[in-house]
Amino acid sequence: MDNRITQLAENILHNSVKLKKGEIVYLETFGASTKDLLNELIRVTTEIGATPFYFYNDMSFVRNCINGAQDAQIQKYADIHRELMEKADCYVAIRGYDDLFALSDIDDKYQEKYCSIFHKQVHIQTRLPKTRWCVLRYPNNTMAATSRMSLKSFEDFYFDACLLDYAKMGKAMQPLKKLLDETSEVHIIGNDTDLRFSLKGQKAIICDGKMNIPDGEVYTAPVKDSINGYVQFNTDTTHGGTFFSNIRLEFENGKIVNGTSMANNDKFQKILDIDAGSRYIGEFALGVNPYITHPILDILFDEKICGSFHMAVGNSYEDETNNGNVSSIHWDLVKIQTPEQGGGEIWFDNKLIRKDGLFVLPELEGLNPRSLK
Repeated sequence: MDNRITQLAENILHNSVKLKKGEIVYLETFGASTKDLLNELIRVTTEIGATPFYFYNDMSFVRNCINGAQDAQIQKYADIHRELMEKADCYVAIRGYDDLFALSDIDDKYQEKYCSIFHKQVHIQTRLPKTRWCVLRYPNNTMAATSRMSLKSFEDFYFDACLLDYAKMGKAMQPLKKLLDETSEVHIIGNDTDLRFSLKGQKAIICDGKMNIPDGEVYTAPVKDSINGYVQFNTDTTHGGTFFSNIRLEFENGKIVNGTSMANNDKFQKILDIDAGSRYIGEFALGVNPYITHPILDILFDEKICGSFHMAVGNSYEDETNNGNVSSIHWDLVKIQTPEQGGGEIWFDNKLIRKDGLFVLPELEGLNPRSLK
């Protein structure tokens, strides 16, 4: 057993979800590669004096469950998982996707049903507001391949990103949170990007290893109808098992009036029209993890890339950042602004705060990679 697996399990349960004696933790794992970490999570849970409920899952199981299913079947499936989630104090998901594109050839209507019934009821309406939760990936051959690394190199990259000093990072994030809380207008400039929106009255949240592993972002949400301009995201992404690339969005008064993807644009248009909230933005965030420097086609890593920002199409979180947008999707899209990716600038209330991926204000320099490593 790699001792980093034990350290990760202890960090998740003690620091991220803060599991206590007598509580119930719902452990869900995806893919055979997650077995060692699941075993450690069960062991540490029992050691704490809490009760684990563990559910082994796989995207091939999900595929066979939803492909061709009627609404009533998906609803009953959702009911079972929602009841389990309601009983849990904490939820930990380990997603080691052995087949990243397992759902890619399922008819869109079944994907939409799964998203609008199961995901909305179990995760958006129950897990997010009612449990202490943490979601993470697990290093396997698939992730190593999409990252263009050997498995050994990817494992080292993974544990560096997941086991950094989150207490130090959290302290360095405080000035950025304060600045976001006080900011009214944001202006983002970059390659094929000129975007303006308001944060007036919105609050920011620090992400320092509690809900995601790896972590490293400070997020808020734009005032729903305030976004105007256009943005060209430069990080490939997946949604529902389908690959998308070079997504570009144009906004008028908060609404996406035009959106394109270089890959699978027909499916992209359908996602934009899933519901009334899927053409609005539910999150804006800045990524700062110093060990994540390039995309690996996994959003839990890519949204934390140092020198990046991301915006989520769809639902906003039901916390201090809530901007009122409700949707069955929450899909993060990432733009990296390092010099290698074309650079760019972020301005808060006509003050430059980050240029070419590096913070320029003295109070924010502690979030630059050299300071966090």
